[in-house]
Formats: sequence, C-alpha cells, structure tokens
Amino acid sequence: MSWDRQINLKSQHEIEIMREAGRINAEALAAIAEAIQPGVTTGELNDLAEAVLRKYGAYSPFKNYPGPYPYPKSVCISINEELVHGIPGKRKLKSGDIVSVDCGAVYEGYVGDAAFTKGVGEISAQAQKLISVTEQALFAGIEKMKAGNYLGDVGSAVQNAAESQGFYVTREYTGHGVGRRMHEGPQVPNYGVPGKGMLIKIGMTIALEPMLLVGTSMTRVTPDEWTVVSEDNSLTAHFEHSVAITENGPLILTALADGSNPWDIAGQR
Repeated sequence: MSWDRQINLKSQHEIEIMREAGRINAEALAAIAEAIQPGVTTGELNDLAEAVLRKYGAYSPFKNYPGPYPYPKSVCISINEELVHGIPGKRKLKSGDIVSVDCGAVYEGYVGDAAFTKGVGEISAQAQKLISVTEQALFAGIEKMKAGNYLGDVGSAVQNAAESQGFYVTREYTGHGVGRRMHEGPQVPNYGVPGKGMLIKIGMTIALEPMLLVGTSMTRVTPDEWTVVSEDNSLTAHFEHSVAITENGPLILTALADGSNPWDIAGQR
C-alpha cells in the first residue's frame, strides 16, 4: 500500500467537503447493498458503484491503486474467507455467502472510504453473528474517537468487542488517516492498550475499519496478488466508516444524507 505518513489536520471547510465525498460514497454502497442477491456477479456490483460515482462527478481512489500491479476495479468485493481486496469479476454470488464491499469516492480532491459486510440469502448463525459483532466493533471504536483520547483506546474498544465474542482481529491490516489521499497517517490498528498510542486531536480524519476472522488472526495473499484471505479459510467480515474528530465528538463522514448507514438502507428505498 502507498502511504502518506503525514498526519493532516483538516479545517472545517475541508471536513465539509469530505462529508460530501462520504455521502456520495455512501450512496454507491447503498446501491450495492440493495443489489446483493444470489446470481449477481461481483463485476455487476462494481459497475453499480461506478455509475453512482459518475453521477456526482466523483471517481474511485481504488482503481489503478499501486501494488503488485495497478488495482483494476473501483470497488473491492471479498467473499467468505476473503478478508479484503477481492477483485470484482464474473463470480456469481450464491445463497449462504457473506460479501464484504469496500468502496471509495474522490470528490473535489478529498476521499471518502467505507465498507460493509452483508449476507446473501439465508446465511448461517455463525456468519450472522460475525457480521453483527464486526459492525458493533466499528461503533465501539468510533465511540472512543474523541479529542483527548488515544488511538490505543480506539483499538482496544474494537479488540474487546471482537474477542469478547470469540472472534479475532487481524494484526496485518489497519485503519488509517484519510483526506486528500486514501492512506494518510496515522495507522489505526484494531487492537491496542487504553491510554497508549497517539493522542487524538480535533481535525483528524480517520477511516476506522474492523476486520474480524472466525478462526485465526493470520492471513495470506492469494495468487492474484491482491486478495487477502484468512490463513485457515474461515469466515471473515469487514466494516468501515471515515470519521472526523470535531469539538462535538466523532462525526461519521461516510453516512447517507440523513445520517444512516448505507448498508441499513438496503431494501428500504
């Protein structure tokens, strides 16, 4: 991954632009969430997101992202044991799958970045619990994203939410600062010690992204050189919001216009 390690505190004006980038991104994710059903291909889901981004004059920061080779799509779609960075294509979703969708939007030079996991048709009780706990871990971490707290408070909250329910958090992939670039400082692990790590300041904008696994914290990269899977091929899940640290506490930037989560709108519009 290409990182700008500098931590860039954002002005109120910049946060307002990032909120618009986040709203556009949320609309793309909501369109995908509504479309997830058996028989749909991951490539079709990618195309839906691209259409929403084009509508608003935005584009994906994922496409052509540097790596082993330029990332070829606008969205990452990862299924079952695939944790992150799955490449959309001809694969069809089937009932029982769980699908993680990670989408970014660049609008007026600023990035919104968010992700969710959703079941396809009827899924197992274990899969449903994994999805629910991963979402809970996201909001447990966001609750700690307040000026005066530490990144260790955030990571610890995510870790405790996951491990108290018997799941694992990856040690190899983290949340990150976000702004004019998709990956800015600081790195934000999904584990930590309360009161330790970097002090959280007003103006920070962070993409917090719990990534939970059923059987292990270990991962490996598949031969396509992008897709990350659990080492034991057990189920995984991923949720993410971009969040601004403000005087009034954490502000979720990648919510829909009414403040709701894009994955909650599926089937309700």
